[in-house]
Parts: sequence; C-alpha cells; structure tokens
Amino acid sequence: MNGNNQTIVSEFILWGLANSKNIQVLLFVILLMLYLLIMSGNTVILILITTDPHLHSPMYFLLANLSFVDMWLSSNTTPRMITDFLRENKTISFAGCMLQVFFTHCIAAGEMVLLVVMAYDRYVAICKPLHYFTIMNLKRCTGLVLTSWTIGFIHGISHLVVVVQLPFCGPKEIDSFFCDTPLLIKLACMDSHDLNTLMNAECGLVAVTCFILLLISYTNILITVWQSSKGGVFKALSTCTAHITVVMIFFLPCIFIYVWPLRITWLDKVFAVFYSVFTPLLNPAIYTLRNKEMKNATKRFIGKYLDLKVNS
Repeated sequence: MNGNNQTIVSEFILWGLANSKNIQVLLFVILLMLYLLIMSGNTVILILITTDPHLHSPMYFLLANLSFVDMWLSSNTTPRMITDFLRENKTISFAGCMLQVFFTHCIAAGEMVLLVVMAYDRYVAICKPLHYFTIMNLKRCTGLVLTSWTIGFIHGISHLVVVVQLPFCGPKEIDSFFCDTPLLIKLACMDSHDLNTLMNAECGLVAVTCFILLLISYTNILITVWQSSKGGVFKALSTCTAHITVVMIFFLPCIFIYVWPLRITWLDKVFAVFYSVFTPLLNPAIYTLRNKEMKNATKRFIGKYLDLKVNS
C-alpha cells in the first residue's frame, strides 16, 4: 500500500456497456428515459410527502428519505453512463473515479441500512400497532436515518482510503461503465488477492448483516400475523411485497458483485445496471401506483393545483 509514488495514472478509460454503435444508441434512449423517470418519480414522492399533511407519518418520512437516496444512487453513475454513449473518448479523471468509488459505496451502504429501518418500521406497525407512534416517533426516525447515513459514510470512506493509495503505474482501462473498488484493485501494480478478499469481506459484513436483519423482520411480521389471523397473512404479504421486491433487486446484485463474485464481466455489468437504475425506478413505480394514500395525495395535489390555476 506504500505505492503513492508509483501512481502515474491521471485518468482511466471506461469501456462502457457495449461496443456496437447501434446498441449504444438504443441503450442511450432507453437509459435516458429511465433516468428521467427516476428523477421525476422520486421528486414527485418528495413533494407529495413534504406538502401533504396526511403523509406526515413515520412510514412516509422514511419513504421520502429512500426517494432522496435513490436519486443520489442513480445520479452517481447513470448520467455519466448515458453521456458516454455519445462520446468516442470515454475517459474519467483520477479524482472523478475516486469520487465515484466513494459515493457508490456510501450511498449503497446507506440505502441498505435505510431498507432495514423501513422493515423495522413495518414490523412495529404490524406487530405492535398500539405502540407504533410511541416507538417510531420523529426523534427516533431521524436518529435511524442519520445512522444509515453515518454507516454509509464510514463504508464509503473506507473504500476511498484503500483505493486512493493503490499504486497505478500502467493499465488504466476499466471494463465497465463506472469506477468501482474491485475493478481498480485489478489495475493496481501489486499482488491484489489479499486486498480484494479483505474488501469483499468488508462489503459482505454490511450487505449480509442488513440482509439477515431484513429476513428476521419480515419473518417476525408473517409469524405474528399468522398467529393472530391466518387470513391476515395475505394482507401482510401484500403490504410487504413492494418492499421485499425492492430489497431483492437491490441486494442480490450487490451480493453477487462484492460478496460472492461470479467473475463474469457482462453479468457484473447487468447487476450494476440493476441496482443503479432499476431499484431507484421501482421505488416511485411501486409506492405511488400501488399505494392508496399516495394516490389520494396525488389527487389532492392536482386538485389544489387546478384550483390555484382557476383562481388566478
């Protein structure tokens, strides 16, 4: 790790998702549309939850934070990936690459912890409904959200500290659409096997711990509902289906990239697109289209807007 003086690479070359021009144009159109949907959908959720008093509850407070995190998660890599489809020279500066590494792991780890917090919120709401507002008060919700950001920051800075000290002295081509720790470790002029194992273990500690806590929360929910009313299991499943879907699509790619790598380049790219594009897209799609309160809030917001337009 004492290789700072050997680092002579000032930029990296990103290979992107595809080499064919036709495929690049197609991906540009598709991913641009998806990114615009992600940003507009999550912005609508933030506006609705902030402005509608009916949504000022712990669940929607956490949902607003999830929307905010999802916008950052997608914006860290997607705009760069989209613009690279139109560029011949797909280079990224050393500093830009390091920032991508930091934000990728900071935001991803923060979202993992936030998903655990949201699962805990659903557990309290379903299993301890009489004490829900006492347990999930504003102070505790704020503390849990700050905890998720703190864990994310620590996780991100740990990766940045390791990667920024790597000795890069020659190879600078990255077979992906963004900079990431495993890809940069491969380029380092050193024996990287032990370091790669260490970083995978660190990622595994965060991802697997959060995943186990999520499984425990949902298992307790289903057991509690089953014991009180067998018919209620289906209602509980319906309530948690959206959350479980987001969790699976977000966690499984992360696990296969960092914890249990398959070492198949094209598959790693697909997994990376899934957690950086499809997870942030599912949040507004599922929580607005399937949630009655969000639908009602949308109608109220549109009604207020139309009234203001008529009165003006």
